[in-house]
Amino acid sequence: MKNPWALYDELIDGIDADATVSEYQVGHIWTRVQAGDTNSGLAMTTDVRTRPTLSDEPLQGKPLRDAAQLVKSWNLVEASIGLAAINAWYNHPDRIPACGHEIPNESGKGAFDTYAEAVENKKVATIGHFAFIEKRFQNAESLSILERNPHRGDFIDFACEYILPEQDFVFITGSTFVNKTMPRLLELTQDAYVVIAGPSTPMSPVLYKYGADGLSGFYSTEPDRLRETLRGTGHGAPSEAGTMVDYTNKPLG
Repeated sequence: MKNPWALYDELIDGIDADATVSEYQVGHIWTRVQAGDTNSGLAMTTDVRTRPTLSDEPLQGKPLRDAAQLVKSWNLVEASIGLAAINAWYNHPDRIPACGHEIPNESGKGAFDTYAEAVENKKVATIGHFAFIEKRFQNAESLSILERNPHRGDFIDFACEYILPEQDFVFITGSTFVNKTMPRLLELTQDAYVVIAGPSTPMSPVLYKYGADGLSGFYSTEPDRLRETLRGTGHGAPSEAGTMVDYTNKPLG
């Protein structure tokens, strides 16, 4: 494998050196970082704290790039903050169009509705057990769900080495940036149409360089409402304060 940190470093280097963290919060499900007054980035919280943190200092007022560097931490709660910081830069309505061609999605529900017709009679795998995925992709020739905490019928995620090279379409949860498996997953899916999906996805064309073909991510249209939605137990739905968008760098096929 080539340098697995290269993708992370390129995303971090693309963040404006003058951007700063105004606030952040770590919830049970979602971690949020706000840059300036208007833009928030999300990442799914991965509550693994077995390794020391890279930084014990408060992040408010710090350069956003410094916060983004935390994505490389092996304390995965801290890495969740780092990914949210990356998304606070890229998942902005002024920067998202750099991702290429927007795929219209009238339902506004994200990649699994957008690609439902494209996967018909295709071999499909998902990294992560997304809600209602079996119903959404019921017309696929086959559906292999790989999951770290598998449901009945799922494959354990370790099966990726065997299953992913055989697929036509692969949907990878953006949260795999946090557990550091994303670079290898992109290597294994070079012959598939690959979509990185979910609110944890950085909406950056850099990902196309490393093997992604489509990006399905989230941006907040109401940052104040997003803050309140995610307070407390963290069970609020980000969709209450933002929208999912789908972009691709090549036609479906």
